[in-house]
Amino acid sequence: MTAERGARSARIAPDHLVVAARTLDEGAAWCEATLGVVPAPGGKHPLMATHNRLLAIGSARFPRTYLEIIAIDPQAPVPQRPRWFDLDAAELLRTIAVAPRLVHWVARTADIEASAAALRSAGFDQGAVTAAERMTPRGLLRWRITVRDDGGRAARGAVPLLIEWGDEHPSDALPESAVRLEAIAVGGIAAPLAALLGVDVAAPAERSPASPLCAILDTPRGRVELRAPDAS
Repeated sequence: MTAERGARSARIAPDHLVVAARTLDEGAAWCEATLGVVPAPGGKHPLMATHNRLLAIGSARFPRTYLEIIAIDPQAPVPQRPRWFDLDAAELLRTIAVAPRLVHWVARTADIEASAAALRSAGFDQGAVTAAERMTPRGLLRWRITVRDDGGRAARGAVPLLIEWGDEHPSDALPESAVRLEAIAVGGIAAPLAALLGVDVAAPAERSPASPLCAILDTPRGRVELRAPDAS
């Protein structure tokens, strides 16, 4: 299967941005200060010992998208495997000790096995398809997601993890917000793969490489650009 054929058949599309924070309270305060809105409550991820808060950021180009603020849950037992999104990586922990940062993104698909195969054929193995869940006021939210054994981010976060939702999507229960996702740009991957993932290719800045991941948001505080750290 070629990357193009696999991605098209699986209908890959951006699902959510991931902002990592040292604590969830720090993440919520960052969201209000940076984007001008307070994120909604999320929940706990028993599989990874993390918890989150969420913000609807859907737009005409990126419907049903949201921003996830995620942090290690200090009340949860330490997991038997590395946490997702590089949350156990020393360099990333030093980075988010200064301030929360955009670190990764997740793309949704109707056929996660086909999409994972498509990314592997393009040179990116995003790991095994893993079942996950968290409790919400509406009941148990279930999904399947690719997770690498090392918990790492391919291409420094440019290549997304893949997710296949069950009967419900988090955006179904999120309140409307005044934040809209206008663009996602990635660096360090081929333009055809970026196009199939539904995102743009970041142009290199003068004398420096392109950021691995950049998101542009229209917010009550104006245009906000979030950039992932260049390395972790």
